[in-house]
Amino acid sequence: MNAHYFLFTVLISGSAAALDGVLDLTAPLNYADQSVPDYVQKDNTPADNPITDHGATLGRVLFYDVRLSTNSSISCASCHQQENGFSDLNAVSTGVGGTTGRHSMRLINSRFSAEERFFWDERAISLEAQTTQPIQDHIEMGFSGAGGDPDFADLITRLAAIEEYQVMFRSVYGDEAITEDRVQEVLAQFVRSIQSFDSKYDAGRAQVGNEAAPFPNYSASENRGKSLFLTPPPQGGAGCNACHQAPEFDIDPNSRSNGVVGAIGGGTDTTNTRSPSLRDLAGPDGGLHGGLMHNAIFNSLRQVIDHYDAIPTPISANLDPRLGGGPGGPGGGAQQLNLTEQEKVDLENFLLTLTGSAVYTDGKWSSPFDDAGNLSLIILPTSVATIQVANAGEAVEMATVSTRGVPNVSYLFTSSSDLETWSDPEAIEADADGLVSVTRPVTGGKKFYRIGYAVAD
Repeated sequence: MNAHYFLFTVLISGSAAALDGVLDLTAPLNYADQSVPDYVQKDNTPADNPITDHGATLGRVLFYDVRLSTNSSISCASCHQQENGFSDLNAVSTGVGGTTGRHSMRLINSRFSAEERFFWDERAISLEAQTTQPIQDHIEMGFSGAGGDPDFADLITRLAAIEEYQVMFRSVYGDEAITEDRVQEVLAQFVRSIQSFDSKYDAGRAQVGNEAAPFPNYSASENRGKSLFLTPPPQGGAGCNACHQAPEFDIDPNSRSNGVVGAIGGGTDTTNTRSPSLRDLAGPDGGLHGGLMHNAIFNSLRQVIDHYDAIPTPISANLDPRLGGGPGGPGGGAQQLNLTEQEKVDLENFLLTLTGSAVYTDGKWSSPFDDAGNLSLIILPTSVATIQVANAGEAVEMATVSTRGVPNVSYLFTSSSDLETWSDPEAIEADADGLVSVTRPVTGGKKFYRIGYAVAD
C-alpha cells in the first residue's frame, strides 16, 4: 500500500458501554452466544426465532420503552424489573388502566423449560405470542382496540415514525417494516436471553457427576435439602422435583393446580397451572421478589414449604394428581408430608442456593435509556476502517474501503482529493454481518474517503 492513500471517516469516540443512554449498534452486546452449563439441556427456543445479538438488542429497547403504552408511562420493565428478578415487589402491577389480576411472573431462565406456553394460566401458546398480549391489554398497556382504546396498528404507526426503530428494524430484518410478528420475535429473543447460571447450586453441580451426589461446596443442611427436593415422598423426600425438575427447575408441562386457588380481589382461580423457574426465587440478599404464587399470597419460602407439606382440604378442582388422590399422589387424600422442623429449614436453605448474582446487574439486561428517557445510537464504528489498494499489473489502481457497521443499514460513501470538494454521495449498504465495503478506482494522486450515515427522509 502506498503511503499517500488515506481514510477520513466520521467517528464517535468513547466507550458506548460507559455512556448512559447510548447504544452501540456497531458492537452489540453478546446475547446469542452466552455460556450455558452442559448439564442444562432444555431449550424452548423455536428454530425460526433464534437469539441474535441485534434482535435481542432491539427487543431490549422495546422491553424498556414506555412508548409501547398508550400514555407513554408503562413499559414491559415497569412490571418486570431487573433488580427484582424481572418481577415486581408489589402483589399486583400498575398499568395504564388499573392494576393487574395476577402477580408479575419472574422471567429469569424462561428459555430453559420444557413448557412452551406462557402466563400463569398458559393461555399464550408460546413466548412469542405472550409478548404482545400485555401491550394489547386495556389495563396493562392499553392498545386493546376496544372501549375507545387505540389498537396495535396505532402503535405500529407510532413506532414507525421513530428513527431509532427505523435503523434497528432494518439492522435485524433488512427493511424498516414494523409488524406485530417482528415485535413478538425480538421481544421473545430478549426475554429468552435473560439467564442465571452463576448460583451456588451451579458451582456445586459443576463439580459432581449427577444431581444426587453431595455437592462439595454445600453445607450439610443444603445437601440434605437438595436430597429432600429430589427424593419422592414414598422414599422419605418432599418430591418437589416431580414438578420442578432439576437442573433447570422449570415447571412440568403436565402440572395442574398446586392448591393455591385464591384470586386477587376475592373468589377462586383454579386455572393457574404454570410457574416460573425456581431459580432466583429470592435475590442475592435472600429477599423475595414480592409475594409468591399467582396471587402473591406467600411472603416467605417457609410459607410455601408449609403449603406443600400439608395441601389444604377439601381438595380443590384441577389439583395436580401428584398432590392429592391421583397417580403419583398420596392415594386418596391431600398430600401430607409431615416434614420435621429441621427438614423445612434444610429445604429452604437449598432453595436459596438457586440464586445467582450477575442477572440483577448485567448491563445487557438493563434499560438502554438515560434517566430522561432518551436513547442515542452509534451506527458508525469507533475504530478506524481499513483501506487496501491493489494494482496487480493493471493500469488503474483499485482501492477497497471497509469498516464494520450495522447490518443492513445504508451509508453514504464520498471521496475527495483535497478535503474540500467531495464527490456526490453514493449509497452503500452494510451486509447481513455489518460489513460496509466499497471498491473504486484510484486516480490523480491523493485520495480521501468518507463514510457517513444516510438519515431517512
